[in-house]
Amino acid sequence: MTGAPDQAPPSGRLLSAVFGATFLVRFGFGLTVSIFATYLAGRSQGLETPTFGLIGLVSAMAPIGEFSTVLISGAAADRYGRVQILVGASALAALLMALVATTRLPIVLGALNLLFGVASGAILASSLAVVTEESTTGGRGLEMGRFDAVNLLGWILGFAIGYGSLDLLPNAELGVVFAVGAALLGAGALFARISARGVFERRTFDALRFRRVVDAVARRDVLLVTLPWLVIYMLLGTVFVFLGTASSSAGLPSSEIALLIGGGGLLLLLTQPTYGRMADRFGRIRLMWVGTFGFLGVLLGAALLTEYGVSTPALALVGVSALAALAYGPAALAALGDISADVARGTTMAIYSLVISLGMLVGLIASTQLYAAWGNTGLVVFFGGVAVGLFVLTAVRYWDLRRSTARPAA
Repeated sequence: MTGAPDQAPPSGRLLSAVFGATFLVRFGFGLTVSIFATYLAGRSQGLETPTFGLIGLVSAMAPIGEFSTVLISGAAADRYGRVQILVGASALAALLMALVATTRLPIVLGALNLLFGVASGAILASSLAVVTEESTTGGRGLEMGRFDAVNLLGWILGFAIGYGSLDLLPNAELGVVFAVGAALLGAGALFARISARGVFERRTFDALRFRRVVDAVARRDVLLVTLPWLVIYMLLGTVFVFLGTASSSAGLPSSEIALLIGGGGLLLLLTQPTYGRMADRFGRIRLMWVGTFGFLGVLLGAALLTEYGVSTPALALVGVSALAALAYGPAALAALGDISADVARGTTMAIYSLVISLGMLVGLIASTQLYAAWGNTGLVVFFGGVAVGLFVLTAVRYWDLRRSTARPAA
């Protein structure tokens, strides 16, 4: 799962620019996504089925905007520069989030969320392209682990503080949280611009060509590495939007949820770089299997909690499995980076962004519709479908690698 070795040594300044900007941007995202459902509904508890569906529809606008434009964003990053796209998209996201703080009209929030998805996809594709370009093949797992750590840590800490704000602020004043998120996004754009000043950034394309994008999307190895993220984000997309409201409705204090999530976020600082090093040493696919079985354990525990209520064994299963599931990210991102050695970095990483945004969209639609039709049983069916999909896709990638290894050289 390795590509051609990279020749240029990594630039610490460019990596620092991306890591710092990524943390601030994802912190702002997590801060605001965690309260979006209650902000839109105008109340924190007792959501009715029509309100539940409306929240899912408006929230789905972001992944629609992302997957419909992210390939263009990735190609633009290869043509005009990854840092330029990162800075511009972060500044746009800051403006959009500031506008969200001024209204609660569903149609306006849906339009803003659509544009927000466009900016989000550009941020992720350009960031991953920089990390891939600036890391050597032998150490790419470590650098992807570091990226995943700051990326997920930003999300998690943002979620934690966002949930905590539900206990501290009345619903009518939640707009101030979006204003804070906008300031963080602006700070991320400024940090990236200052950190990367004067650093030469190689550009892949001399012009935007649609054929290059099509060629990258059609690669079998790229698809087999990215498609598992489709089903992973089917699950995560639903969790991102509804966890805060669901926990409040179940009677769990938001402050306690915030502390638990924040503690999990700090754990990421240790696990993600460590898993990245292990992926460099033992191979990407081995760590992807560890992560796959971790996700399967999480889904089984979630199904047990949904069907039978809170129990110590189910919670323990979720906790232990979640720790194993964290191995998937650094290994899969490093594998995709290795593959992109022969093609355009930004365009290839945009495929990853496209897949996760599509997964969030499909997951929101599927989970809300199954829950509306069958209640808790619908959620169990949803968890089961995600589990089967992830296992099958990882197995196909594994056997594809086995066949390519066994095939004699030409």
